[in-house]
Amino acid sequence: MGTLDRVIRVIAAIIIGYLYYSGTISGNFGILMIFVAILLLMTSLIRFCPLYLPFGIYTCKANERDSIEE
Repeated sequence: MGTLDRVIRVIAAIIIGYLYYSGTISGNFGILMIFVAILLLMTSLIRFCPLYLPFGIYTCKANERDSIEE
């Protein structure tokens, strides 16, 4: 996972968290969105998105990918 992809995921998770705690999103939808925010944070921390694998999507540079796969 590339750096830009990771940064976008973290920013999206922060926005979702803010919207939930400010009361803009609530109820079941709010809980679902908090779950999505946690998934976004986890995938950005481990630098791997399981949904990218079956589609062959790589958002990092080739040299970064080679060093991760070793």
